[in-house]
Amino acid sequence: MTRTAVRPWITNVVLLGLGFALLLLSKQLVSEFTHYTIGFSGVAGWSVVVYMIAVAVILTQPTNRYTLGIILAVAALCSMVPLLVPPVMSSDVYRYVWDGLVQHAGISAYRYIPADPALNFLQVTHKELFEHINRRNYAHTIYPPGAEILFFLITSINSSVAFMKIGMVLCEGLTFYALIQILSLMGVNPDRVLIFAWCPLLVWEISSSGHIDAAVMPFVCLALLARMRKRDTWTGVFLGLAILMKLYPFILLPALYRRGKWKMPVATLAVVALGYACYANVGLRVFGFLGGYMKEEGIDSGTRFFLLDLTKHVFRLQYDPVALFYIFGSLLFAGLVIWCWRTSNQISEEDENVSPGRSFLPQSICLALAMMLLFSPHYAWYVVWLIPFLALVPNLPAFTYVCGLFYLCATPYGAGTKQAQYALNSILYSLVALTAVLECLSRRWLMRRQLASSVGLHTEPLHKYEREIHL
Repeated sequence: MTRTAVRPWITNVVLLGLGFALLLLSKQLVSEFTHYTIGFSGVAGWSVVVYMIAVAVILTQPTNRYTLGIILAVAALCSMVPLLVPPVMSSDVYRYVWDGLVQHAGISAYRYIPADPALNFLQVTHKELFEHINRRNYAHTIYPPGAEILFFLITSINSSVAFMKIGMVLCEGLTFYALIQILSLMGVNPDRVLIFAWCPLLVWEISSSGHIDAAVMPFVCLALLARMRKRDTWTGVFLGLAILMKLYPFILLPALYRRGKWKMPVATLAVVALGYACYANVGLRVFGFLGGYMKEEGIDSGTRFFLLDLTKHVFRLQYDPVALFYIFGSLLFAGLVIWCWRTSNQISEEDENVSPGRSFLPQSICLALAMMLLFSPHYAWYVVWLIPFLALVPNLPAFTYVCGLFYLCATPYGAGTKQAQYALNSILYSLVALTAVLECLSRRWLMRRQLASSVGLHTEPLHKYEREIHL
């Protein structure tokens, strides 16, 4: 065999070794539930190290037709390990099953809190499930109508917590398929789907905890795929379904909109309106515990926003400039929307056909990442929906944010106290800022190197050519 033919096999062997390490770490995660060995921080830390090595391998080394099978097999095995084990790190999945059972009883999931006497017959027959529900004594369900429909469909087959988790893992599998289609259309190696499939955050938050964020990812990816194929109506339908699972994908609307094509936003609005209309018989209670959650998490008062806290500490303010923070956030997103509008229209139809996704994929991840950075979530599962973007538009700041939040939440910094959360975000945002600077410098260096190579004159001033290159 020639050297060219051997190198992909070496890649596969290396990936098999790294995949086996991830599988062992998945087993170790389950072991840590009952027996301390290296702790959650140890499992998370080593998982990030192995994952980043695998990402470096897949981005730099040649592969062959067997590589995708290895990626899929490792991802499936890692997901199966914690699948049938009761969730330990979060109890949200118990609410999912409960909401499904309430709907099967012919009652809207938004009408009563779980502890309401009207649901006594379910409290008795599903006592163990009921006792695991968080906020059962005061909170209506918070999940949008799309999520409630999904809970109903899954519990119509089986009403166990394990089967609910299986449903979420199947959503992860649909995301895997959609990403392969997008990568193929982009003309890049589909094996880059490893960046999504092997991310350890999926094992922790989807396979182990069963979070509904798994159902957001496939619809976001299908919306991106439809946008790439210039099917505006389907783009809007899938984006609307993603919003009905969790509200935050609405931020992608400016990036996915094509100038003069109104079918997409109309379809998005119609799907969202139809979803809420299905549960409109409960009135404003269709928004559930959303208002209470905003107060509980300090969203309305501004106490949960790290950048706001940082401003107070830096300038030693004695008050919370919440209104100014919201104005700043609004102006920031207004600027990003204008940027999306301008850049998407600067790329010609011919360029978009040659390199699909150039007009909206970078804008999509910028909008999504900017919202998460402003929102500063306290829980790692909130950033699960960013993982598919890492496979489509790999960049160091986004990797740092997702993997950094995942790891730090597994350390004592993730204790949940205000002081610990501030320390966690101080470390995380510093790393993101540093990697953003490194990313900009490396791109600038690569651009100048390519320009020098293309003109063949190292002595010629390069700035005159830079404006001719569209990055």
